[in-house]
Formats: sequence, C-alpha cells, structure tokens
Amino acid sequence: MAARQVVNSVRRVAIFGGTHGNELSGVFLVNHWLKHGEEIARPGIEVRPFITNPGAVEKCVRYVDTDLNRVFDSENLRSESNSNTYEVKRAQYINSIFGPKGSEDAYDVILDLHNTTSHMGATLILENSKDDFTIQMLNYIKNSMAPLSCYVLLIEHQRLKYATTRSIAKHPIGVEVGPQPQGVLRADVLDKMRSIIKHALDFMNYFNEGKEFLPCSLEVYKVMDKVAYPRNANGDCTAFIHKNLQDQDWKELKPGDPMFFTLDGRMMAYEGDCTVYPTFINEAAYYEKNQAFTITQKMTLCAQAIRCTPPK
Repeated sequence: MAARQVVNSVRRVAIFGGTHGNELSGVFLVNHWLKHGEEIARPGIEVRPFITNPGAVEKCVRYVDTDLNRVFDSENLRSESNSNTYEVKRAQYINSIFGPKGSEDAYDVILDLHNTTSHMGATLILENSKDDFTIQMLNYIKNSMAPLSCYVLLIEHQRLKYATTRSIAKHPIGVEVGPQPQGVLRADVLDKMRSIIKHALDFMNYFNEGKEFLPCSLEVYKVMDKVAYPRNANGDCTAFIHKNLQDQDWKELKPGDPMFFTLDGRMMAYEGDCTVYPTFINEAAYYEKNQAFTITQKMTLCAQAIRCTPPK
C-alpha cells in the first residue's frame, strides 16, 4: 500500500493583497472580497482577505520604506524591535494576527497575491519542497487551470533566503501573475489570479470533506541564482536584456545564447555550462535590486497521498 500522510484539516486561510502597493490585481480582488465574501466562502473554513501594506496601496508604490516581502525574519519580527520602518512595524502587526510565525497558532494557509511586469503568466510560488500538502494543492490548481499554463517556482535555496510575508503560515503560497505594468489593472491577468484562488479554495474544501488526493508528481522550476545587470564603476547599467531573451520566461537559455546588449551594439552571451530556464526577466521592480532575471532548473517533486478525516 502506498504511503499516505494524514494532515490536519484546514480551518484558517488568509488571502493577502497589496504586499506591494502598485500590484493592483491583488489589491482590487481583496478589496472586492472584503465587501463580497460569499465568492471566497467555503464551509468550515475562515477565509480572511487582508490588505497587507495599506500605506503603499494608498500611494500606489511598491513600498513606503522597505520591501514588506523581505522583512519577515526573526530579527524584524521580534516585538522588542525598535525599528521605525513602516514595513517592519507592519510585519510585526501582521505576524500578531496571522502568526506567530513557526507556531501552531499560525494560519494554515496564506495565499499572497502579486503581479509581475515579466511574461511569467500564471505562476505559483512554493517555499518548501517537502510540504506534501502544498505540493498536492499546487498540482490540483495546475491541473484545474489547464489548458492554460500554470508554472511553479520553487524558491527553496541555501543562499538566497526569502523572508516573505506569507511565510508566517504553515503552508505559504505565492501567486504571481503577469505581465502587468505597475499601477495598472489588466482584466486577463486579474481573471487568472481569481481562478487560481477559486481552485485553491476548492482544493481545501474537498480536502476537509475527506477526499483523498493520490500520490502525484509536480514539475517545478527551482531557483538556482540571480543574474545582475552589467554596471560600470559608478553603478550605472551598461547593458540591458537582449531582444531574444525578452519575454522568454520559462524558455530554455543555452550557453552562447544572447543575454544582454549594449547601446554600441555589442551582444553579451550566456556563459553558463548548462541549459537553464530564466524567469522574472526584466522585472521592473528588480532594477533597484540589480537583478536582470532569475536562473532556474527544471525538476520534478513527488508528494505522498494525503487525506484528512473531517471532524464528526
């Protein structure tokens, strides 16, 4: 008999919008659900829509002082921290409601809604390759979205640490949909995000009802490294994303393929020793982080069967 994992029923789910205040699909959807909660209601589950960074949303900027999606580490979340940074204070407040991070009292699932200017389509972000429950959920969403492509980005990495807003939940899930310019709302992008949330909530409802999800395999793209823009001694960009790479998220990038170009017409090729799959290509928000794109490798994760016996 195949191994089966028994997982506690899902009781509390949060849907975060506005972690970055100029990514409007999540902002508009969460504000809609705050007034029309029947769309996201599921029996026996508390589903709480929440605007995480209202200061940034009000100004329609990514953040006020610092990136909220990078400050959910133990140092910033300590209640005795005397930081005057708006986002750090906000992180502590969010942690007090939906956490504490790493505790049994934390919310079961947080779905954190984001937009990207890159051509990533519908993307789900996984933080833990050993989390069978979340892998099963992402597999269900991916299959439910078919024939529309739905990619899974695994951000588990020894060196590249991510202290994300959603990481306070037992099962954090990032939802990244694009391309959409900052401060703009696109109907097609919003519809994809809305569908993802519907399928996620349906999965949790079926799971709570006792449906068994059989062993599955899930194709993911694991983050391997970040590629910086070439810069001169003054810190100015000296080369930019090549036209052959632009909008080619999730496509093969082979050694020798064009990667950057300079304004004097010189092409700079990818010099890695193996084929990789770039994503977040030319993301507008990452210029300040000196990140031209993220390199990933394709791999397959396997999850055990899971089942929850609903309470009598």
